[in-house]
Amino acid sequence: MRSTRARYMCRAWRKCLAIDGFAAYVASSLARCSVLLQNIRLPFHNFGELPIRRPNRAPPTVAKDGPRTNDEIRNAQIQLIDQDGANKGTVETMVAIKMAMEAGMDLVEISPNVSPPVCKIMDYGKYKYSAQKKAAEARKKQKVVEIKEIKLRPMIDDHDYDVKMRAMQRFFEEGDKVKITLRYRGREMAHQEIGTKLLDKVKADVAEFAKVEQDAKFEGRQVVMVLAPR
Repeated sequence: MRSTRARYMCRAWRKCLAIDGFAAYVASSLARCSVLLQNIRLPFHNFGELPIRRPNRAPPTVAKDGPRTNDEIRNAQIQLIDQDGANKGTVETMVAIKMAMEAGMDLVEISPNVSPPVCKIMDYGKYKYSAQKKAAEARKKQKVVEIKEIKLRPMIDDHDYDVKMRAMQRFFEEGDKVKITLRYRGREMAHQEIGTKLLDKVKADVAEFAKVEQDAKFEGRQVVMVLAPR
């Protein structure tokens, strides 16, 4: 029968063997990880190299809508026109801004492409409102040409024809173009001369206030002709 001392020594020996085995396992695992890490190549940079720094790109400057005013004028000297329209000649920009502030107005650059630029003392708020109002009036006066469509049939009766012609004349008076679409159905394709005579009649009836912009041409089973006001 083993003594107590011998049993304790056996247990201590087994623990040492277990610890040594675990340490060997850890060392082997770390060695394998080291090999794997050395074979891995990162997509951006290798170990020991600094990452590439992206350039600091500032957002693009927003262009000013309208002329430069007051402190936005960077020229040292300007050609000054006062609020009464008098030409004051070449003046220091800071002096001109001070004169505008004393008058309760703004210094506005009206001719930036000359040297020195021409500036005027004025109420910039009223000036901007007046410019917007003029632009709105100009847009109202602009006529947008539209293309109106008139559909005809080869066998149209006289009453319908007169209605179509009155509508067409109204379109021409308003400055619009007219697209005439003559559509054939069924056996009407065998009598295309009837449609040709009808389109010739239309051209003759509107010759006084319209002209042919696009002569009649087939598009499938229909004929298209475009007329424009004279």
